[in-house]
Amino acid sequence: MAFVVLENCIKCKYTDCVEVCPVDCFKEGPNFLVIDPDECIDCQLCEPECPADAILSEDEVPADQEHMIELNAELAQVWPTIDAQKDPLPDADEWNGKEGKLELLER
Repeated sequence: MAFVVLENCIKCKYTDCVEVCPVDCFKEGPNFLVIDPDECIDCQLCEPECPADAILSEDEVPADQEHMIELNAELAQVWPTIDAQKDPLPDADEWNGKEGKLELLER
């Protein structure tokens, strides 16, 4: 079972999680990260590193975020791998915890 990046990552894109991933399964878009479910080995290292609490195991994703499972899988096929930590987006702290960010996702 893979881990999933949830909606709260949108417009934050903290990359602390990327640094600890042993298989480089994170993919990077303009304002969001996703986890490639085919590459994730369920090691659980990324979840506690996320300052936005935006990563959960697929079987723990709340009902209102289940669409993110498919979105991670879809975008992981087209976005490039990110394997090193970068600075978060400039206004990440302002967006952290805000609801309804899906419409702000940049592909």
